Amino acid sequence: MPLITASDLLARLATIRLLDARPDPADFQAGHLPGACHASLEKDLSTAWQPDHDPAKAGRHPLPPVPRFAARLGAWGITPATEVVVYDAAGGGNAAARAWWMLRALGHQRVAVLDGGLAAALAAGLTLVTNDPPPPPAPAYPADRWHLPTVAVAAVAALRTNPSWKLLDARSAERWRGETEPFDPLAGRIPGSLNLPWPQTLGPDGRFLSAEDLRNRFQTLLQGTPPERVAVHCGSGVTACHTLLAMEVAGLGGAALYVGSWSEWCRSDRPKAGASQ
Repeated sequence: MPLITASDLLARLATIRLLDARPDPADFQAGHLPGACHASLEKDLSTAWQPDHDPAKAGRHPLPPVPRFAARLGAWGITPATEVVVYDAAGGGNAAARAWWMLRALGHQRVAVLDGGLAAALAAGLTLVTNDPPPPPAPAYPADRWHLPTVAVAAVAALRTNPSWKLLDARSAERWRGETEPFDPLAGRIPGSLNLPWPQTLGPDGRFLSAEDLRNRFQTLLQGTPPERVAVHCGSGVTACHTLLAMEVAGLGGAALYVGSWSEWCRSDRPKAGASQ
């Protein structure tokens, strides 16, 4: 399973490399789980920090080059034999699932997201620390490419009108309908896309719904389309990874990630639906 419970984490903490994927480094510095390294969304899980970054090209959070991310994994002491657990404070949506997807995309199998995130860990008895030493570094992770499927903007433009494919948007319903847009210059959606807001894969306790419930929800939405013919996007390719994680939990792995997502699409001259403004 791509998830781990807080009780299982507590029992195996000494053998696990923890990654804290909360976006704000100040939160990490104020206190994190013992032994955790901070996986910055802006600097480690994307190239958003680069001065020449253009959201019109691959969106607000493009994937970093494979060698750069492989070197970062080595700096965190992660090798192919390392068991990795990623957590955040949003049930995996920001940005533990993104880190999980990137590790899996490099071919790393021993990685899971902490179900319920930091709140679940604290409820299970783990405590926060601020001054633990960094892990011993390892060589750069042996990787040469992203192995999980992705789709570029041109492919999305083609498949959105292909009846054998489904395009799934993980943003809130209000953003998908075009009623509001807090991050990008235009509100709206990719024409033909379906919507399942990523928080709807979580229960009221912040943990993932059961595999059966998730499978029923996705199958009802996709209406027989196999996951291999589904492309998932969001605003910038971050919470879309949460949906991909939920599909994996449901036994529906294999969908593609559109990394650029709405943040790239809305800056292009391609068709848009909804109340753009």
